[in-house]
Parts: sequence; structure tokens; C-alpha cells
Amino acid sequence: MSILAAPGTPGTPRAHGSRGDSGTETDVRRHELAGFLRSRRERITPEQVGLPRGRRRRTPGLRREEVAQLSAVGVTWYTWLEQARHIQVSPQVLDALARALLLDATERTHLFALAGTADPAPGGFCPTVTPALRRMLDQLEPLPACIQNSRYDILAYNRTYGRLLCDLDAMPREDRNCIWLCFTDEDWARALSALPDVKQTMAAKFRASMAEHLAEPAWKALLQRLRAASPEFREIWERHEVAGQAGRVKHILNSRVGMLRLEHADLWLGPATGPRLVTYVPVDEMSRAGLERLHESAVREEAFGAAALRSERAPTEWVAEQSPVAAALTVP
Repeated sequence: MSILAAPGTPGTPRAHGSRGDSGTETDVRRHELAGFLRSRRERITPEQVGLPRGRRRRTPGLRREEVAQLSAVGVTWYTWLEQARHIQVSPQVLDALARALLLDATERTHLFALAGTADPAPGGFCPTVTPALRRMLDQLEPLPACIQNSRYDILAYNRTYGRLLCDLDAMPREDRNCIWLCFTDEDWARALSALPDVKQTMAAKFRASMAEHLAEPAWKALLQRLRAASPEFREIWERHEVAGQAGRVKHILNSRVGMLRLEHADLWLGPATGPRLVTYVPVDEMSRAGLERLHESAVREEAFGAAALRSERAPTEWVAEQSPVAAALTVP
């Protein structure tokens, strides 16, 4: 049952006092949506969305009118939405809000679920990963690099990173999370040396990061999923250990090229709790040569996959793509 009737008129609130469907579940969902939007708004700095900060700013994050401006909706309408009132909203407006609030894929899914509305663009790119950042990831090759959020979701990655610890391309999008893979994926765990220490450190970092996100549904869902899937994670989690971010040399046993000694580094793309560019730099020539071979292997696999896709087309279509003259000779 939808708590927000769609389609609606963007920016136009209902008449005061009008009611939509009612019920305890609907009220809870509506208030959850209001709180979620407010928390997302308060975490974004004006600089992240190209707005001036000004001297008299007291509101944490963005103001409501700024979100309304970025989303091209009415200020009153957005204010009522954060006040959990019964108003109309369309999927297109939810999409605009998701982009204005820089929601990642998990948060976007949660937004549409709370609104009881189908996402018009499910699985779309995370708005925090711009085309420029994707080009940067590609140009960093053969160095493995990815973009992660503070929840350790892998939002984007280059080909070398995609084959560093496991085959990320084969993973469902919801499983591309470093903590989840560390505790549940055999290939990922097999590639890591000193695995028990790595698991303890990852859980401690996750607990430290979660302190600022205790009430957020996406964080709670990941924690519940980890606790249900891994008894080892549950045992470590109950120790209540915390750890901060720190770059260090990692020993990774890659299934294609052998042992790699890489220095891990984070480059923050916004506030310290936001997304970051994660890179792995070789600390010796053997590791550098290994990364180059890994990258070459990834390029060959990509080319092979493209060739296989072409071979599935009609023969004349493939020949025409290669040579119009040859194609003409094959057509009766």
C-alpha cells in the first residue's frame, strides 16, 4: 500500500487537513520517510552540491529550501514531506530527491520502498560517482582502485580491482560490500593474508563508522544481514572493539598472478564520513609486474567477452559491422 499517492503534482501540497489512506503501518512508514530525508539532508555540505556556505548558516547540512531548489519542487511541499504529512509525490520527484540528496544505490532503494513507489530507474549509477570519477578509475589502471562509501559498499571500481580479490563482476550488486565479502565469500577470504586479523579490523572499523549512523535503515539492514550470515561476525561484533582508518601494506594472494604486496590508501571525496577513493599501490617491482599482468588478463577477458557477444548476433550483422563489402557478398 502506497503512503504517497502517485502520480502527483510536484511542488503542490494537498489542501490542508486532507487525508489519504490511514493506519498504523502507513503512519510509521510516513514518519520513517520523513526522518530518512531529514537525516540525508543534514549530512550534505553546501560545497558538495555547488552551493555557497554563507556566514550565518546554523542548519547542519543543507536547508530545506536548498533541497527544494536542487530538486525543482516547492519549498512548502518538501517541508510537508519532512513533517510526515499526507501529500502526493510522483516517482519522478522521488528520483529528483534521490539525486539532490546524493543517495547511493541502497539508500535510493530504501527511499522508494518507504514511499511505496516503484523506482523508474532501478540499479542506476550512484550520483556520487560522477563520469569524471569513473574515467579516473579507468586511468589509474593497472593500479587497483574503487570508490566506497562509509558503509564499505563498493560503488564503482576499475577492471584491476574487479579481479584483485574475487570476480566482482560476477557478484550481485547488493553483495559488493567489503565487510560482507570478507566474512561470506570464500574467494575474497582466501586472497587475504592474516585473515583473522583482517576480519577483526573490518568489524571494528564498521562499528566505529556506524556510531554516526545508528538509526539509519541501510546500516541496520547490513548489520542484521551480517549477524544472520556469519557466526564469526556475531562473535567479533559482541566484543565492541573500534578502530579508525589507517593505510598499511596488504599481502594479497591473487588467483591469477600470485602474491601482491600493496599499500592501501584512502582519498576522501567529501567529508570524512562520506565516499572515498581507495587505491592500492605496489611496494616492490614484483608486485608492480603482477598488477600489470592482472590488468592485461582483465583486458583480454573483456575483449573475449565482447567477441563472444558479437558471435551471438546474426552472421550477416556481424560481417556488416566488420566489412560492408564482405557483407554484401554474403547476402543472396
